[in-house]
Amino acid sequence: MKLASLKEGGRDGTLVVVSRDLKRATKVSAVAPTLQYALENWDKVAHELQRIYKRLHEVRFDPIGGDKAFELDPARLASPLPRAYQFLDGSAYLNHVELVRKARGAPMPPSFYNDPLMYQGLSDGYLGPLDDVPALDEAHGIDFEAEVVVVTDDVPMAVTAEAAKAHIRLIMLVNDVSLRNLIPDELAKGFGFLNGKPASSFSPVAVTPDELGPHWDGGKVTLPLVVHLNNRMFGNPNAGIDMNFDFPQLIAHAAKTRNLAAGTILGSGTVSNRDPRVGSCCLAERRTLETIHDGKPTTPFMKFGDRVRIEMFDADKKSVFGAIDQRIVRYQPPAV
Repeated sequence: MKLASLKEGGRDGTLVVVSRDLKRATKVSAVAPTLQYALENWDKVAHELQRIYKRLHEVRFDPIGGDKAFELDPARLASPLPRAYQFLDGSAYLNHVELVRKARGAPMPPSFYNDPLMYQGLSDGYLGPLDDVPALDEAHGIDFEAEVVVVTDDVPMAVTAEAAKAHIRLIMLVNDVSLRNLIPDELAKGFGFLNGKPASSFSPVAVTPDELGPHWDGGKVTLPLVVHLNNRMFGNPNAGIDMNFDFPQLIAHAAKTRNLAAGTILGSGTVSNRDPRVGSCCLAERRTLETIHDGKPTTPFMKFGDRVRIEMFDADKKSVFGAIDQRIVRYQPPAV
C-alpha cells in the first residue's frame, strides 16, 4: 500500500491512497483523515485502506470508504507526515562515519561498532518533496543527505530488536538537509545539532513494507538509492549493503529508556557503501574522499539554483516512493 498527504486540510494534510504506479489517488477521509490518525489507529483502519488500495487498481474504481480517484499531481503533495511527533536520525552506515573521521584524523571509538549514533531532529514541519529548500547563506555549506526512514506505530520502552520488527508500519526516503559549516561549532559545544539541521523533505509517498517484496528483509531495504545533482548522477549505493545497524536495532536503541509514539520517524543516516564506484549520497562524503586522496576537497557545497533529485527504483525500473526533487533558493522572509 502507498500513502501520501495532500497540501490541504490543515497542517497535517489530507490522507490519500496512491496507486502503485503513482499516477492515481483517492481521498479516504471517511476512514482516516490524516496519516497520523491512521498510524494511531492502524489496527482499525489498515485493512480498509488496503481494500481501497486494491480497488484503486481496478479498471472501474468503486470507492469503498473513499472518494473518486483522480490523477495525482506530485506538486500537490506535502510530506506524507507534514509534521511528526518525533524524528530520530541514526548513522547506521559506519563507512560514512569512518570516512568523515579519517579526513580529520580522528579514530573511530570502539563503542561506535555496537552502540548506534543517533540524534533527535526537527519534526514540527517538513518541506514537501518538490518544494524549494530555502537557505540563508551559501557560506553555511548547504548539503543534501539521502537516506531511508521508517515510521512506527506505538513502540513500548525497552523493546527488543526482534520485537521491533512488528512496529515498522511505513518506509520513506528523506533528504536530510545539513548546513555543514555550522555543524562543527555546534558539535564542539557537546550538546548536539540545532542550526545545522533545518527542515527535511520526505518522499512523495510512504509505502508499507510488503510493497518492497523481496527487497525488504525485515530490517533493511535492499535497493540502490539514486541521487542526481544538477541532472548528473551523483551516487547510487545500495541501502541494504554496509548497513551496520538495521532498522529494528535502531528502534530498539531509540526505545531503550522511553516509549516511541505512533508516527515516530526513524532515519538510517546517509546511505553509504564501501565500494567508491557507486558514489555517495551527500556532498560531505565526496569531499571527504577528495581530502583523503588529494589532500583537499574540490567539490563545492550547494549553491542557490542547484537541484538535487533522490529516488529509488524497483527491479522493473519503476519508482517506488516517487522522487524528492528540490532546488536551493535564497530565503525570503515573510512580509511584515
